[in-house]
Order: sequence, then C-alpha cells, then structure tokens
Amino acid sequence: MSRIIEGYNYDIFISYRQKDNKGDRWVSQFVEALKTELESTFKEEISVYFDINPHDGLLETHDVDASLKEKLKCLVFIPIISRTYCDPNSFAWEHEFKTFIDLASKDQFGLKVKLPNGNVASRVLPIRIHDLDSSDTKLCESVLGGVLRGIEFIYKEPGVNKPLTSDDDEKKNLNSTKYRIQVNKTANAVKEMISGLKNEPIISAHEKTEYVSFNDKQTIKEKSIIVLPFENISPDPYQEYFSDGLTEEVITDLSQIHDLLVISRSSAMTFKATKKTIPEIAQAVKVRYVLEGSVRKAGNNLRITAQLIDSATDTHLWADKYTGTLDDVFDIQEKVSQSIVNALKLKLSPQESERITIKPTRNIQLHECYLKARYEIYTWTKESLDRAIRILQTGLENFGEDALLYATIGEAKYLYYDIGIETGENILREVKEFAEKAISIEPDIAQGYKLYGLLEMGSGSLVEGYKYMKKAYDADPNDPGIIMHTAGFSMYLGKLSLSAPLYKKLIDIDPLSAMNYLFEGFSQYFQGNFEKAIEQTQKSLKINPEFVYSIFWHPVFLAANNKKNKALQLMDQIITEGRLSEVFTELMSFINYALMGIKTKALNSLSNETKIYTWNDPLFSGLMPGYFSLINEKEKALDYLNHAIDRGFINYPFFSQIDPFLENIRGEERFKKLMERVKYEWENFEV
Repeated sequence: MSRIIEGYNYDIFISYRQKDNKGDRWVSQFVEALKTELESTFKEEISVYFDINPHDGLLETHDVDASLKEKLKCLVFIPIISRTYCDPNSFAWEHEFKTFIDLASKDQFGLKVKLPNGNVASRVLPIRIHDLDSSDTKLCESVLGGVLRGIEFIYKEPGVNKPLTSDDDEKKNLNSTKYRIQVNKTANAVKEMISGLKNEPIISAHEKTEYVSFNDKQTIKEKSIIVLPFENISPDPYQEYFSDGLTEEVITDLSQIHDLLVISRSSAMTFKATKKTIPEIAQAVKVRYVLEGSVRKAGNNLRITAQLIDSATDTHLWADKYTGTLDDVFDIQEKVSQSIVNALKLKLSPQESERITIKPTRNIQLHECYLKARYEIYTWTKESLDRAIRILQTGLENFGEDALLYATIGEAKYLYYDIGIETGENILREVKEFAEKAISIEPDIAQGYKLYGLLEMGSGSLVEGYKYMKKAYDADPNDPGIIMHTAGFSMYLGKLSLSAPLYKKLIDIDPLSAMNYLFEGFSQYFQGNFEKAIEQTQKSLKINPEFVYSIFWHPVFLAANNKKNKALQLMDQIITEGRLSEVFTELMSFINYALMGIKTKALNSLSNETKIYTWNDPLFSGLMPGYFSLINEKEKALDYLNHAIDRGFINYPFFSQIDPFLENIRGEERFKKLMERVKYEWENFEV
C-alpha cells in the first residue's frame, strides 16, 4: 500500500497484456528491474501493483468495480504498450487503461501533474515495447487526450521490432538505447511525477540553466515554431533521407512567413530521437509551437502524419494524416504548411502565400536525388561527399539539368576545399563551374550566389564576396549559412550596424549552434565589448564543450579584456591537454608567448603551414597584426595589416581604436597611412 500520499492504495499500477509476458517473461523482468531501481531512487518504499495471474488481468470476480477500483487508486499508471495492448476488446485496455484515466481525471490531482521543473506530464507513463501502427497510436492518444509519449524499450534492426532486453547491444540497436539506462529513466520519471504530486522541488542546477521557463514571456515570441524531425516509420530504415528531407522542406516553406519565427534545420535535428518532452524542447529553443510527425514510404506510396502542439499547454491544435504517392509530396508539404498558417491564424501577404504554394520545377526523381545527396552532405566526410556527388550527377544524367542539383554539387566540392580534402586551385575552378551552371538555369538561385561569395572571399576579395553573399541573402534571407556569411562579411567590412541584427536573427532561428554564439562573440569583440564577447564563447562552449574554435578564442577574448593571467593559464591547459589541431596549437602557442612578450619562442611557434593559413584566412589576416605588435615585430604586423586591407578587411573602427593589441604600432607612420586608406574605403563602401 502507498506510503507516499495518504488516500492512495498503491504508488504504481503496472498494466499489460498477458501474452506480452509469455516466453522470455519480459514484463516480469521489467517489473523486477524497476523495483530494484526504485529502491535506489526513493528513500521511502514504493508500492507496485503487478498482477501475474494468467487471465490477462481478469480477476476472479469479473467485477471490475470490486476488483480493480481500489487497486487503480494509485499515483502513477504504467501501461506496457505493445502491438496487442491497444485493443478495445481486451480487458487491460477497457478496464485498466481507460478506467484509470477516468478515475484519475476526477481525483484530487487530476490526470496532469506539474513537475518540479515547471513542465506538465500525464500520470500515465507508457512503456513502449514495439513501434505501433498509426491507428493504435491514435487510439491511445484519443483516450489520453494528448500525444503518446513515455519511455521506449524497443530494439530495432532492419526487419526487427521487438522489446529491448538487458542482453541487447545498444551499438547494434538503431534506437541506440540501453536497457539499464531506460529502467533508470523510468524510475526518475516516476520520482519527478510523485515529487510533483507532493509539491517537492527536486530540479538540479543543470536543469535550471538548460531551459528558459515558459513563463518568461520576454524570451518567447508568440508566433514561433520548431519542426521536429519527422520520424521514419518506413519498412526500410534507409528511407531516413526522405523523412529528414521532408522536415527540411517544411521548415523552408514556413520560413517564408515573415511573422513566424521558425527554428532552423540544424537546431531542429538535435532533437532527433530525443526523449525530451514537448515543453522541454520548446523551452530549449524558446518557441511556442511544435510540429511533429512521421513518414512511411513504401515504394512509391506515402503516408505522412503531422500534429501541431501548443507547448504552453501541451495540447494539440491540429493533427492530420496524408496518403498518396511520391508525386503528391509537394502538395502534402503545402497542405501541412497551410494548416499551420490556419491554426496559428497567421495573416500572409500575397507574396508569402505565393511562396508556400510554389512547387519546385524539378521532377520527383530529381527531388529524391537532392534529398539523398543532402542527407550525405550533412555527414561532412570525404566518403559521404563522394556519395552525394555521385547521386547528384546520376540524377542530372538520368533526369535532366537542374539548378539546385548543380549548386549542391558545387557546395559539396567547396566542402572538399573547406575541410581540407582538396585545397588546390582546380577544386575551386570546379566549384565556380557548377555555380555558373546553376545560375545560368535559375538566375536568382541563392545557393549559386553563396558559392560565388565564398570563392571571392577565398581568392582575397571580401568586398566582392559580400556583394554576392548579399544577393544570396536577398534570394533566401532565412538560410542560416547565408545569414552567417553575410553577417561575417559585413563585420570584416566594418559595417556592424548590418552584422549585429543578422547575428541576432541567426541565434533566434538557430539557437543550438555553437558556431553562431562564437560569431556573435566576434561581433561584440569588434565593437570593443570584450566582456560580452566572453559571455558568447561561454554560451558556445556550453552547447558544445569540444567546439575547437570556441576553445581557441575564449582565452584570446579573456586576454583582450585585461585578464591576461587567466588567459595564459587557460592556454597552457588547452595546449597540454592537446585539445586543438596542430595549426591551432601552434597559433595558441604563438599568442601565448606574444602575451608574455617572449619574442623568440613566439616566432618559433609558427610553421610555414601555419603562416600560410593565417595569411589566407580572412579573419586571421586581420587579427595577426595585433599579435605581432605585442612582440614588437612592427613590420610584420604592418605587412599583415596591409594584406588584410588589400583583401577588403576594412573595419576602420576596429583597427584605429578598438583592437587592444595594436597599441604598439598605432604611432607608426606606415600605420597612419594605412588608416587613411582604410578609413576612405570604409566610409565609401556602399552596401
């Protein structure tokens, strides 16, 4: 009997179909494992009702009121949801699942419980041991009055859909779940619910900082949404590219709406296969609404489900199911987007209405090639880029020319260059050829102009690079990569009034990117707001503690903010631990010795490869003058400065006043003449 809250006979009621406990006795083993875990989770003894009789929960009297009324008077109801549990004709479904929901809805707490961290959960905690048919899922949700969530104990391999056991290898499991960890999650979820019912705070310090309370209205825009990765429930797990592609396409459609803040693909994908609740996800990215769904693709046939949830109340605003063939996918995307517009009562301009109804001109075969290629590109390895290019070239050969496919080949080729797979001039010429082909077919294609902009930056012209990137931004102002580069070019050009709002927009739509916070840090750095720059690198490292760029720049920002000793100590630690690549380790050693004024060791830190890198990189070419200035290498500093200005790094306020490391050369005649030139170019550059 329950000792936790007076008036309840059990703390937990386990409901299941008897056939799910035959053979390996999965349910019995789970209950024993859970009881053991509860003993180490609660100080008090937790009572669990679990009926092991052979009649599938049917007690001897067959009188539900007499047999179950007292036992169902519990705090938490745990149904073992299998392929056979969701059966309206079964005893467990009718007399346990439905009856508990009815009883709990009328008791002193109600069916919903407010958790200590402010989220709301149902007192029904489903344990899923199979992937379900959508009809079974909808049946559960129709009774629950909300989305079927809970904790999954499902082992999946191609063609396998069975309950997870303690003997299963999580490395082979497509769900990557481990039995012991899932049992622990179940016990913790029970503790959260019971603590919520008792009104006890148990939230940890980590949880306090990880999510922004939904009650903080200043941080959440009313018309804001995240599209969670559509779940692939196809018979073939390798159809994942299609469900991911659909997610991206819906995000792109919704991003056309000016009054709707839409979280970008990169942040949305961090929640793939997440166990977080809808309110947790919404709070993490500071949005009000969440779209989730599933895709089943078998041959040419499609079945897509989608549901829109208000995270403030964790309730459905709209849900629908679409069936058709691959040829219907663009129509389905439009219907999903339009349904969201209607549900959120958004008023669209004629241009916005047109944008979300325009269907791509490429045929469905080319579209599939594009989706498969993008899936590979996001892996960022040579092998995956090779596969992406082969897929795209095969599509062009078999189904005709397409601007987007040409641009995507160009992007993959540029990634060869960007991540160091191929670094010669030949690869850049190939990138340019594919960009030209894309633009010749579709003159306003954003991806083509983005490639032009990157090529111009790489060849040493930030001014021309900005002009192309601005064209890309005008064509697609919601692409995170385009926003980041447009803001970066603006920053190098000293036009911080342009870059600052772009970085803010970037963090709004892509809030879980470590890179975005780093570049916002640079935006603050170039304005002389060194303390704020440090705050941004701290945020970046909180998202990804192993993000090498923020690991590198954080101590540099500290040094700029008159915290040299702390910076030197951190640099020594980073170098000792080997947390950076060879080039970045050399650069950090160089800056470390420069800050200490040890000229010989600083200069000896730089290999020829590192010197070439800093000379060619647009950011380093503008920052290296300061580090050479620290060791009184004035001519070297001025050479770098002249080179940076030649390539378009014309941030006059930063060079003339803000960079704290340039103080040693600001009195030099050559510096003054360079500043006359950079001031003229900066003042006369038209954006």
